Amino acid sequence: MKILKILSLCLVVGFFSACTGKPKEYITNIGRIHGTFYRIVYLQPENIDLQEKIEARMREFELSLSTFNPQSVISRINQNDTSVVADYFFETMFAMAQQVSKHTDGAFDITVAPLVNAWGFGFGERERAEFPDVEAILPFIGFDKIRLKNRRLMKDDPRIMLDANAIAKGYSADVIAQLLEEHGVEHYMVEIGGEVKTKGLSPRGKKWRVGINKPIPDETGAISEIQAVIAISGVGVATSGNYRQFYYLDGKKFSHTIDPRTGFPVSHNLLSVTVIAPTTMQADAYATAFMVLGKERALEICEAMPKMDCFLIYSDENGIERVVYSSGFAKYLVQ
Repeated sequence: MKILKILSLCLVVGFFSACTGKPKEYITNIGRIHGTFYRIVYLQPENIDLQEKIEARMREFELSLSTFNPQSVISRINQNDTSVVADYFFETMFAMAQQVSKHTDGAFDITVAPLVNAWGFGFGERERAEFPDVEAILPFIGFDKIRLKNRRLMKDDPRIMLDANAIAKGYSADVIAQLLEEHGVEHYMVEIGGEVKTKGLSPRGKKWRVGINKPIPDETGAISEIQAVIAISGVGVATSGNYRQFYYLDGKKFSHTIDPRTGFPVSHNLLSVTVIAPTTMQADAYATAFMVLGKERALEICEAMPKMDCFLIYSDENGIERVVYSSGFAKYLVQ
C-alpha cells in the first residue's frame, strides 16, 4: 500500500480567460505541505487571496492525520496514548477507510503501517537490507481489529498501528475545497501531491483539464510524459502506481504498494490506476485498493460503484503497455 503518494497527475491548466468580456481574476497559490507540493487555482468573488487560511487549515489537518507529526491524533493513537480523542478529520477518514476496506475485502487497510514500515516505505527507520518477518507482523494487521467507540480508537492488540497516507492526501484536497467554498469560491482546482479536486470552470471558461502520467520507472519524479488528458468538474481524481517508489533487494524489485492480506509488495501487471469519484478521499483510497487487487478485480468493483470510474495502465503478456478503463470513463477523455 502506498505511504507517500506519488505525484501521479500532471495538471494541464490555462491561466487566462477567453478574450471576450472582462478577464477573470483567478488566484494561484503554490506551496509545500504534507511532505509534497500543492497548487490551488480559484476565482474568489472579492479577489481575496486565501493562501494564509489554506495553509492554516492544512496544518490543522496534519495535527490529525500526519504520521510524521508525533503530536498528531493518529501518531498518539499509534503510541497507545489512552487520552487521545478522535477529531472530525480522523472520524471522517476512519469511516471512509473502513467502508473501502469492507468493499475491497481488505485490499485497502489503514492497519497496514507495521508492514509498510517493515518493508522500508513508512514512517519507521528500517533500512532496506533484509526481508522482514511478515508472518510475525500479520497478526497485527486487519481493519476488523479496530473500531471507534465514544470517539476513541479501540484495538484488539496494542501493537496495531495505523497509516492513513493512502487516503489522507486525497482527503486534504476535499478539506481545502470545502474551505474555498466557505469563502464563496465556486470555480477552483485543488491539487495536493497529485490528488485533485475540482469545481466549476477553469480560467479558460471550460472544465479543468488534468493529465494522467505514463508509468515511467523513475524514482526522482523528474521524467513526466502524458498518457491521456481528462476534462473534469465537480469530482475528485487520484492516481496510484508502482513506478516511482520502489527499490531492489537481492536483485528483485519491491514496490511501495503492500497487500495487507499477504504482507508482501504487490507483483502483477497493473502499473497505474487513476480513479474519478465524487470526493478525492474516495478516489485516493480506491486507487490504492485497485493497485493491490489487479486489473480484472479493480474493473469489476469499479463498474459496480455508482459515480466512480477508473483508468488502468497495465503491461500485457509481451511487456507492452496497454490501457483499459471503465465504461463511464470515456466521457472524461479529451480526444
